[in-house]
Amino acid sequence: MLTNEHIIDQALNRIVAGYVFPEKAAELDTVIRGRLAAGAYEGLDGAALCTAVTADFQEVVPDKHLRLLWTDVPQTPVRAGDADDADDADENAARAAFSARLREENQGIRRVEQLEGNVGLIDIRLIPSADEGAAAIGAAMQLVAHTSALVLDLRACPGGMPEGAAMWNSYFFPDDQVHLHDIEDTPSGTSRQFWTVAHLPAPRYLDRPVYILTSADTFSGGEDVAYTLQAHGRAVLVGETTRGGAHPTTRYAVTEHVLVTVPTARTISTVTGTNWEGVGVLPDLPVPADQALATALKAAGDRLAAA
Repeated sequence: MLTNEHIIDQALNRIVAGYVFPEKAAELDTVIRGRLAAGAYEGLDGAALCTAVTADFQEVVPDKHLRLLWTDVPQTPVRAGDADDADDADENAARAAFSARLREENQGIRRVEQLEGNVGLIDIRLIPSADEGAAAIGAAMQLVAHTSALVLDLRACPGGMPEGAAMWNSYFFPDDQVHLHDIEDTPSGTSRQFWTVAHLPAPRYLDRPVYILTSADTFSGGEDVAYTLQAHGRAVLVGETTRGGAHPTTRYAVTEHVLVTVPTARTISTVTGTNWEGVGVLPDLPVPADQALATALKAAGDRLAAA
């Protein structure tokens, strides 16, 4: 059985090697190793160890994607001298698991409804990849294509894929000429641009009001959709300030049951020049999450009546 010292050492090595802000990673490394040497994690194991270390991570660096996680499903840990192959295996395994989950959950689309007043509602629980999710997203948008206003419910969306977020966002712009944001990757020193998609499997939703419901649980990829559409003036956000995780993340297996999640990149909006990391996405109409739908429907009804 691996010791806590080994687990924390391996996790910190991953963070120092890849974290999006190297100077913060160095600070974190010093503080956590000091706490380890002082006996802060003695007597802890399994999920309890992961919870304690994660709390300390986020006390030093308040990044909600920076975590030590316990998983009941055995993983393949990194092997000495085989780090590159292990990295690929980690990433492939994580993608395969997420793809399987998305297939089980209808690519993250829980329900689509036509509400009173010809207002469409799409309840989104995960953001899929663009390739596997395109057909499901298109089917949902086809069902609301002739509504007078649209509500996207992201209150229970914990995240997903940036390519899928770009596809969702593309439906609310007229063409492929909108530069949404960039993602800057620290380990590779590269930057990737995200633009609206040229060809979509359903009609674009243009010249009609869009409302997005948010909660304190809305996170990561769900925040991407909300923040981007709000920043570009394409949606009104209703509900609570979101959780605040804007850094794309890579998971590494430290042991068979312990993963470290390392934010390796950061999202930069072409409108604001920044992102929602640590602060969340702020609603335009702040109300408790359980009142968000009613508030959005009233706002939509008033706007449609005025028009």
